[in-house]
Amino acid sequence: MSMRIEKDSMGELEVPEKALYGAQTQRAINNFPISDEPLPEAFIRSLILIKAAAARANEALECITPKMSKAIQQACDELLSADDLMQHFPVDVFQTGSGTSSNMNANEVIATLASAYHGSAVNPNDHVNYGQSSNDVIPSAIHVSATLELTGHLLPALEHLKDAILEKGTALAGYTKTGRTHLMDAMPVRLDQTFHAWAAQLQDNIDNLTYLENKTTQLAQGGTAVGTGINAHPDFAIKFAKELSDLTKVTFVPGKNFFALIGSQDTAVALSGQLKAVAVTYMKIANDLRWMNSGPLAGLGEITLQALQPGSSIMPGKVNPVIPEATAMVAAQVIGNDAAITIGGQSGNFELNVMLPMMAKNLLNSIKLLANSGHLLADNAIATLTVNEDKLNQALHRNPILVTALNPIIGYGKAAEIAKKAYKEGRPVVDVAEEETNLSRDELLALLDPAKLTHGGV
Repeated sequence: MSMRIEKDSMGELEVPEKALYGAQTQRAINNFPISDEPLPEAFIRSLILIKAAAARANEALECITPKMSKAIQQACDELLSADDLMQHFPVDVFQTGSGTSSNMNANEVIATLASAYHGSAVNPNDHVNYGQSSNDVIPSAIHVSATLELTGHLLPALEHLKDAILEKGTALAGYTKTGRTHLMDAMPVRLDQTFHAWAAQLQDNIDNLTYLENKTTQLAQGGTAVGTGINAHPDFAIKFAKELSDLTKVTFVPGKNFFALIGSQDTAVALSGQLKAVAVTYMKIANDLRWMNSGPLAGLGEITLQALQPGSSIMPGKVNPVIPEATAMVAAQVIGNDAAITIGGQSGNFELNVMLPMMAKNLLNSIKLLANSGHLLADNAIATLTVNEDKLNQALHRNPILVTALNPIIGYGKAAEIAKKAYKEGRPVVDVAEEETNLSRDELLALLDPAKLTHGGV
C-alpha cells in the first residue's frame, strides 16, 4: 500500500495514500486495534449532520465565510450519499472515552473533501470543528443518532408489531384456551385476551420511548469543552439546533444545562433502561409463543407457527420456533447492552463522561436489534400462526380448575374436592360435579362454560 506523510501537533506519520482522513485518525487506528468494529453507521451519519449544521450556524453567525461553509456542507452531502461511507471511518469503538478520535476522524475526512470544493485548505480543527469540542459533539451525536433511529426505525417497528398482534388477536376472539399461572392449569382465557395483553405491553413501551424522545432531542452542542461554551459564539447553540432541525426534519433544542449533558449520560442510561423493558416484553411474547407452539404431540400444541426452515440436522421433519428463539436472543443481548451502558453512565467524572463511544455503540445496537426483530416477529410469527382448535378443547373441557366458577354456590372446600376427584379420575369436571352436587347438568354446563368464564363476574 502506497503511503503519504501527514503531520499533526505530535509530529509526522504515514497515512494510506488514498485515505481521506489524516494524522489524528491514523494515530487512533494504530493505538486501538481492539475490536475491529467501528462506531455504527447511524452514529457516523449523525456526526456528519452535526458538522453540516455547525457550518451553517457558523456562517449565519459570521464565524466562517459563506464559501467555507458551502464547501463543508458539500463535503457532508457527498459523504451522506456515499455507498462506501464507512470505509472512511475505521476508528475502533474502544478508543478514548470522549470519542475525540471519531470526532477528529470526521473533521479530517470532511476537511479533505471540503478543501477540493473550496479551492484551498480547509482545516479540520479551525474550520470544520469551529465552535465545537469532542466533548459536546459526541454527546450530541449520541442523542441525535438515538432520536433518528427511534423515530425512523424502532417506534414504527413497535407500532407494526402491536398492530399485527391486535389484528391477529381480534381474528382469534372466538377461541378459548386453558389459562396458566405458574405454568399450571388455571381459569380459561380467550386468545384475543392473550394477544391484546401483549399489545398493551407494547403500547406502554411506545409511550415511554416517546416520552424519552423529548429528552434525546435536547443537545449538549454549544457547551464545547466543559459546558461553559468557550470558543463558541454565544448564539451558536440556538442557531445550531435550528439548522440541525432543518436538516433532519426533527425538532432539536439546546440542552437546559450543558454541564449535565457533557458530564453525564443520564438520558442514554434512561433510554437504555426502556429498551431493556422492550426486550423484556419481547421475551415474554417469544416465550409464550414457544410454549403454545410446543409439541406437536408431547407439548401444548395450541398453535402452529409458520414452518420457515428444517429444525434439525439429524431428525427429519422437525421444525423449530426460530423467530421467537431469535427474538429471545435479541432480548438477552439488549439486556446485556443495558448492563454495559449502566456502567458507562457511572463514568461521568467531573465535567466529562469517558465511556461515550461504547455507550453509543450499545445504545444503537439495541435499537437496531429490537427494530429488526420486531418486524420479523410481526410478519413471520404473529401474522402467520394458526390455531389448533381440537388441541385447545381437549385440555379445556377436562380442566378441573373450571370448578372455580362453582365457588359462590357450593363453597371453596367442596369445589376443591370435586377438582381433585376430576383430576385423579381423569374425568371432565362437569361429570363429577353432577354426581357431587344438587345442580342439574344444564345448570352445570351453563356455569362451567369456558367461553362464558372468560368474561369474569360472579
